[in-house]
Amino acid sequence: MMNNIVMYTTSTCPYCHAAENLLKSRGVKEISFIRVDLDPQKRSEMMVRSGRRSVPQIYIGEHHIGGFDDLQTLDQSGKLNHLLNA
Repeated sequence: MMNNIVMYTTSTCPYCHAAENLLKSRGVKEISFIRVDLDPQKRSEMMVRSGRRSVPQIYIGEHHIGGFDDLQTLDQSGKLNHLLNA
């Protein structure tokens, strides 16, 4: 069973799309997207929760992964699949 994936995102963010594509290439079928460009309250929620202002902010289960660069580093280290399937 795969962990729940939550991604804070905007519609025009190329890093958000890259993160989505990377996750899907690793077998992720469902991602819960929270659009911070449509709801300023959700951007505030993201900033409090992650301590960051930029998108994407990615969560796998209860683990804050960070942005696309962080996700890519996790994938290259071989640890992403473990987190996805933990």
